[in-house]
Amino acid sequence: MASLKDLRNRINSVKATRKITSAMKMVAAAKLRRAQEQAEAARPFAERMERMLASLGGSMNLATGAPRLLAGTGSDQVHLVVVATADRGLCGGFNTNIVRRARRLIEDLLSQGKTVKILCVGRKGRDQLRRTYREYIQDTIEGIGRRNVEFVEADQIATRLTEMFDAGEFDVATIVYARFKSAISNEITVQQIIPAPLPVAGEVVEERTSGQPLALYEYEPSEEAILAELLPRNVAIQLYRALLENAASEHGARMTAMDNATRNAGEMIDRLTLSYNRTRQAQITKELIEIISGAEAI
Repeated sequence: MASLKDLRNRINSVKATRKITSAMKMVAAAKLRRAQEQAEAARPFAERMERMLASLGGSMNLATGAPRLLAGTGSDQVHLVVVATADRGLCGGFNTNIVRRARRLIEDLLSQGKTVKILCVGRKGRDQLRRTYREYIQDTIEGIGRRNVEFVEADQIATRLTEMFDAGEFDVATIVYARFKSAISNEITVQQIIPAPLPVAGEVVEERTSGQPLALYEYEPSEEAILAELLPRNVAIQLYRALLENAASEHGARMTAMDNATRNAGEMIDRLTLSYNRTRQAQITKELIEIISGAEAI
């Protein structure tokens, strides 16, 4: 049985831990509100961009002069998997769930005989993936959204991806991230960003909200001139949306994890306090018995 001193030390230690987890919960809750607003504000623009490119790709002859960011390289042998996680832990299963989905994607591609390259955005994803896929990891980008996710950060990653694509280092780029749903829920999403995903031949692409067919767009001065500017920007926008969704999901997961940790610490303190009181009462009872027994023996 633990001594009273040991129990007191454990109670004080758990109380100190509870203060830390409670503070982290409040910080995550404060960051979550702003991150959620940013993620929700970025969705309409990113989704409209996707729908416009899908409409254009469905009506455009990709075999004659279409930009490579839209038409692709004509091959899908080399895949770049961008795994977006956090730089820090203490956020429940947030990082693990993203990495688990990325592993399934990588294994599926490898089983098809594809060449896989991995770009990690976030230290935690790299730490988990390099145990198995060290030779596939090209680089790790850290420090994204240390304060707030900025578009310039997504634009820098997009520039790097487009340069790699132009250099022929990969044929298809896919990002794995967590789409924010609520403070306690997120959806692991796999999204192709290069080349821009197009509808299946013969498929009528519909608006997500109205259910009506996509509008037809007219371009001036020419489709090629506008797409040359629009397609690289689309890569940055989709990356920016993914990073914002990831940041909101991370803060929500951390807030939930710290809330659970705070409640668990409180329950542990109650159990330790009960054990402390029982041990103290047992010692007092034992001392009283010894005093009474000594008095009767005299």
